[in-house]
Amino acid sequence: MQTATGTVGQRPAPAPPSLRTPDAEPVVTTDRLTKRYGQRTVVDALSLQVRRGEVFGFLGPNGAGKTTTLRMLLGLVRPTSGSATVLGRPAGTSVAQVGALVEGPGLYPYLSGRDNLRVLARYAGVGPGRIAAVLDTVDLTDRAGDRFSTYSLGMKQRLGIAAALLKDPALVVLDEPTNGLDPAGISEVRTLLRRLAAEGRTVVLSSHLLGEVEQICDRVAVVASGRLLVESSVEELRGLGRLVVDADPLETAVAVAGRLLGADRVSVVDGALHLQAAPGETAAVNRALVTAGVGVTGLRQEARTLEEVFLQLTEPGDPPPAETPGRRPRRVGRSAR
Repeated sequence: MQTATGTVGQRPAPAPPSLRTPDAEPVVTTDRLTKRYGQRTVVDALSLQVRRGEVFGFLGPNGAGKTTTLRMLLGLVRPTSGSATVLGRPAGTSVAQVGALVEGPGLYPYLSGRDNLRVLARYAGVGPGRIAAVLDTVDLTDRAGDRFSTYSLGMKQRLGIAAALLKDPALVVLDEPTNGLDPAGISEVRTLLRRLAAEGRTVVLSSHLLGEVEQICDRVAVVASGRLLVESSVEELRGLGRLVVDADPLETAVAVAGRLLGADRVSVVDGALHLQAAPGETAAVNRALVTAGVGVTGLRQEARTLEEVFLQLTEPGDPPPAETPGRRPRRVGRSAR
């Protein structure tokens, strides 16, 4: 299914840096948003905020409730309880300012890309001049006369995004925009999403692809089984880096590091001391170990990947991710409902 909505007018000006700060006004807000089908809870008391001018990633495994949440934001599905506002109004009432692509572009295979957009533009009351503009935005002008059925998956996805941009929306909602694409198609869509963000639009995208979120998004919400696990910037989500220390005696090093950083940030892997520590803490760790008579033969900082954090959040029994000093990701426990 493909939904294309938005507002007619000039493209929004590039977002100033202030719009990517925590003080930027929220464009999307959900408050304990919940959807149940019979006894099955698909979205479970979801509360989050999307700020104006940012690219917000909705990250989770297949079946996590991402698409259902986006459908509720678009007014396509009615929540069981809780509420959502989009652009300051109840979800589903701001369709004139929202462009969306949900579950792939459902366009006519026997029509050209341009003719597909003409059909949608006529239905939405958009002038023909807008068609050329969106084709240029998604880099499909040269293939606009070809049938949709001849397009690659990446081209089909880009045409679907062009349809969502027909009314020049302030908010663009994309459900798994790179799902099923080959590396070239993923690169095409990623470049397009960066362009939309540079134009000053607010973009909300759902994905189960960590690399996509890591390279594109400013902030991310991680969900599993319909529940919000954490909402933060990508950098905050990565949290503290990993400091690997070759030390002898290891038992003494573990005790010293535990007193300095806390036992929850200390582990032993393959005979080496692994610490969740920021780069600025390296000198203090080294000094404390040496003072305690521990021989330190190696010290190296390794950044955690988003994949590591994601697996920690979504696999039962794993500890929560480390938090950046001074700024903590907003985290909701798995047992919370």
